[in-house]
Amino acid sequence: MGGVHARSARLAGATIVGVAGSRPGKSQGPHSSADELIESGEIDLVHICTPNHLHAPLTLKALAAGVAVICEKPLATDAETAALMAARAAEAGLVATVPFVYRFHAMVREARHRVARGDVGRVSLVHGSYLQDWLLRPEDDNWRVDPELGGPSRTFADIGSHWCDLAEFVTGERIAAVSAQTGVVQRERAGHAPVLTEDVVTVQFRTTGGALGSVTTSQVSPGRKNRLFLEVSGTEQSLAFDQEEPEKLWVGQRSGSMALVRDPATLSPQALPYSPLPSGHAQGYHECFDAFVADSYAALRGEHRDGLPTFEDGARAARVCDAVLASAASGRWAEC
Repeated sequence: MGGVHARSARLAGATIVGVAGSRPGKSQGPHSSADELIESGEIDLVHICTPNHLHAPLTLKALAAGVAVICEKPLATDAETAALMAARAAEAGLVATVPFVYRFHAMVREARHRVARGDVGRVSLVHGSYLQDWLLRPEDDNWRVDPELGGPSRTFADIGSHWCDLAEFVTGERIAAVSAQTGVVQRERAGHAPVLTEDVVTVQFRTTGGALGSVTTSQVSPGRKNRLFLEVSGTEQSLAFDQEEPEKLWVGQRSGSMALVRDPATLSPQALPYSPLPSGHAQGYHECFDAFVADSYAALRGEHRDGLPTFEDGARAARVCDAVLASAASGRWAEC
């Protein structure tokens, strides 16, 4: 992820002062550690792309030094710490953002605008999934599997957080309560057992606006690479977005349905800034990340950017994740 961040930073006009690696030999620039880089007085903003357990200590150190932060998600490994990070950023008056980058697809912005405009009517149902297969086999392993490094949740904290943020962003409603189940499919990985973090999660929920919903997340679904799917149904229309086909927004009505294709000539003013390429020239993940970083840097210059995901949004995602784990452990509904 460091490489992805660095690419977008350069495209946004930043000068990269240095890179602090996991050990001195992997660092680049005059500073041998993250602490030295943060305390150097040479940087305006730091990108934190470390394993999850290091997000909080490095972020809090940066904020205390007056340095703005872009921190990978999950913001922290528990909701209390994430809330502390958001509070410290607010107290310091510093830009602090989280790369919930799927917000930056032009067709997601179009969907959000149409919901806010009232096209779908009253939202009644929100559902979808986020499916991957990169941890399908018992020989597949990663630091995220270890709760000491990744936190008590893996699949939901890693990708469920993206889905929930997108659902709340598009609908304008919060997930109010959840009923969840978690499952471990591969109980041993690369010789390590038992595996303590979940492979699959199913969640029922209700929103603050009274809509019902469900989401399934998995890192063990064969053939699914990065399939984030969101559908919003209302009393007048339905809208559906598939991250693996991001050029389209499905619009459904009782009288018929259509696939709205990204075209700068027909997009709403809210979506147009996130459609830099002509119609027919496919946009994707890199463009979303570029837009997120560019908007974060614009905020650093004192400019307003609508829909920029801040530490408050990161803390919000952590609260939902904690509620999912609590519900799965108790077998009862949990408030978010």
